Amino acid sequence: MRGLHAYVPGEQPKIKGLIKLNTNENPYPPSPLVLQAVKDAVDGRLRLYPNPTAQALRERLAELHGCGPENVIVGNGSDELLALATRAFAEPIAAVDAERPADAARATIQYFTPSYSLYPVLAEIHGARKNAVPLRPDFTLPSVAELRRGKLWNFRAALTYVTTPNAPSGRAYASADLSALCAAQRGVVILDEAYVDFAREHALELWRAHPNVLIARTFSKAYSLCFQRVGYFVGHAELIAALDRIRDSYNVNGLGQIAALATLEDLTYYRRNFARLIATRERLTRELTGLGFAVVPSQTNFLLLRPPRFAAEEWLGRLRDRKILVRWFSYPEVSEYLRITIGSDEEADTLLTTVRGILRSGADAA
Repeated sequence: MRGLHAYVPGEQPKIKGLIKLNTNENPYPPSPLVLQAVKDAVDGRLRLYPNPTAQALRERLAELHGCGPENVIVGNGSDELLALATRAFAEPIAAVDAERPADAARATIQYFTPSYSLYPVLAEIHGARKNAVPLRPDFTLPSVAELRRGKLWNFRAALTYVTTPNAPSGRAYASADLSALCAAQRGVVILDEAYVDFAREHALELWRAHPNVLIARTFSKAYSLCFQRVGYFVGHAELIAALDRIRDSYNVNGLGQIAALATLEDLTYYRRNFARLIATRERLTRELTGLGFAVVPSQTNFLLLRPPRFAAEEWLGRLRDRKILVRWFSYPEVSEYLRITIGSDEEADTLLTTVRGILRSGADAA
């Protein structure tokens, strides 16, 4: 474990006054109903354990998605459930005969790259074999036929993670293409839909058609509950039960369960915020494109873009000097890009004004 490269979260501000556009948080607060529900729950119940299976929340999610509670598991953020899936569905490479392809597949965790950087960390912690397969150069999803021709993809891998829409690119994938991929896989496929509320299409129904598919959702990105850490999976009861058998007791805190339940009672409020953020995303895409940025088409609450004039890492520093935090990744596939969270309209205005100022100052220096 000494050589493990840990997951690196976005920088957390240590000084006041920074505009935080680096961790894909919703800039708008939770519904007033949610805030009131949490305040009302801060009472003598704090001495008690929460419901161990998040039963009421699972029942409400099952009602929302037209399934049974046995098809839903709730976690301490979807990250906990991704970690549980790693343990439940893949073997450590030391436990199999790595010389036998069928055995090696049982220890293989695969994912596209670039993608969520937690996936390789989970595989390393578990001692599994990592199989990272490149997306197309424009970050779109290769077809099953392309994957077969390329011979890099393992159709027998024990566990496959697909982030859809993708992070960090923001690209959305058609459910028909995802369905074809799921049908071709022998192992478990997790479609990680952390950003799906900002997209035109979702893949939730694919778990019904494919018994090897789990859908991951979260209350963090779209529902302004990062602080509470609540996520969930939807899938066939057998897969859900396998995860539940290794789940920690009382894994979801009581206030988080209450906040998530209240969230589901005020979806109209959140859908208005989604529309607001999508409009801001489209405005930023147009204006930044006009300023010379190459913006990847996004169906998320962030933009991946290649900046003009200066290297992306230099832009990171120049924006931070002006109290705007954005994200830059050093790994080669995206090192020429910045990732910028869609903030409020006021934050978007400040970002655009700041970007124009940087471009002007660069032109003056030239």
